[in-house]
Amino acid sequence: MGSELTASVLLVEDSETLAATYQAYLSKENLKLARVATGGAAIEFLSKQSPQVMLLDLNLPDMGGMEVLEWMVERSLPTSVIIITAYGSVDIAVDSMRLGVVDFIEKPFDASRLKVTVNNALNLHKLKSLVENYQADAGRDSFHGFIGSSLAMQNVYRMIEAVAPSKATVFITGESGTGKEVCAEAIHKQGARADKPFVAINCGAIPKDLMESEIFGHVKGAFTGASSMRAGAASQAHGGTLFLDEIGEMDMELQTKLLRFVQTGRFQKVGGSQEEQVDVRFLCATNRDPWEEVQAGRFREDLYYRLYVVPIHLPPLRERGLDVPGIAQKFLRRYAKEEGKQFRRFSSLTATVMSNYDWPGNVRQLQNVIRNICVLHDGKEVLASQLPPPINQLVPEGAIGKDGRHPEEVVAEEQNEAGVNGTSQYQIQPLWITEKEAIEHAIDHCDGNIPKAAELLDVSPSTIYRKKQSWEEVEAS
Repeated sequence: MGSELTASVLLVEDSETLAATYQAYLSKENLKLARVATGGAAIEFLSKQSPQVMLLDLNLPDMGGMEVLEWMVERSLPTSVIIITAYGSVDIAVDSMRLGVVDFIEKPFDASRLKVTVNNALNLHKLKSLVENYQADAGRDSFHGFIGSSLAMQNVYRMIEAVAPSKATVFITGESGTGKEVCAEAIHKQGARADKPFVAINCGAIPKDLMESEIFGHVKGAFTGASSMRAGAASQAHGGTLFLDEIGEMDMELQTKLLRFVQTGRFQKVGGSQEEQVDVRFLCATNRDPWEEVQAGRFREDLYYRLYVVPIHLPPLRERGLDVPGIAQKFLRRYAKEEGKQFRRFSSLTATVMSNYDWPGNVRQLQNVIRNICVLHDGKEVLASQLPPPINQLVPEGAIGKDGRHPEEVVAEEQNEAGVNGTSQYQIQPLWITEKEAIEHAIDHCDGNIPKAAELLDVSPSTIYRKKQSWEEVEAS
């Protein structure tokens, strides 16, 4: 079939002779072909796995093939169906097509007709999967350690996915606090080296006279205090990824040695004479404009061209649209749990103020603000009066009463209490949290059976598995 992966096909045919014939027709194709003889057996098979294509005979001994098809449609199974029948008619063809059948083939038919039909169905199934994955990716609200569904972040996610399988060097730029190390780890986890070491060095946090030893290591006696041999980041990252954060802070002399290391993969420990060879993928980052640093004479031009292969720019938080509430909610859950506080949400005034703030410190500043609130305050809802400076300067004058609350917040609290006492009151929260709660409730209701939960929610099991994975990555970050 021209595919590198073996395609899965289910044949539902009660005639032993015809089944053997069809299997012979497809024997030289790159297929994993399974066969059942009854509609009941087909339903049992489909309950456990979803082949890419199913060849379905309409005339089965225990039930009609259309019943099997209707059962599949009710559960939104992704399998592409080809109808096989000796009793073909326009009415049957039309009815089956309305139920999503991709093709209709009448007995008798030859090997060529069957191969072409199956091949077309597989290609169509692959195309539909690509479209569904694209649509799902376009609406992602998280990716590895990132939170956000803005268009700017969707572009970042796609860039990471595109570059991750390669060994090409990636140069990550962005303001402080935008998540450059999160981006580097995402590239590592998404690539073929995910099970190998990820070693990060902050070039701006280590004294210049120790930086060479941090990267390349040193031998015993190389300098005062070097009482034993030490492996550097280059050796530790062998087979994996070496991330050099704030590389613009690196001393020019060390940049020369780094250039040779990047070009050859070879280096010497400080004080040593023997060369070592390692296999590492280089990722680097800076909060400055790297080309301006080159023009100012602070960064080697040849090293710039060696490292600046695939650039990824991380947008500041102020350019990420409505991502602030989702990120803030993530931090609120984390820090409320750590500090033993009751916080569950933000008041409408608080959310408005936070969304209108520019966040010059980006995600790191937002993280610190939420931590500050959880340490100093408590309650079910974060009030505008609890916002620390300078964010609280955006709260309108007179908006906060003597009790520290805005009148709208008082009304909201009264409505919440009324809801507890019997009046239905729906709490507004970010859509992804509502979705997460709905999925988790369905899984609990089905005693952990994800396919059953997916059936109740009218989505595919793969959608739930993908979303669970993204939530786990977010909570682990």
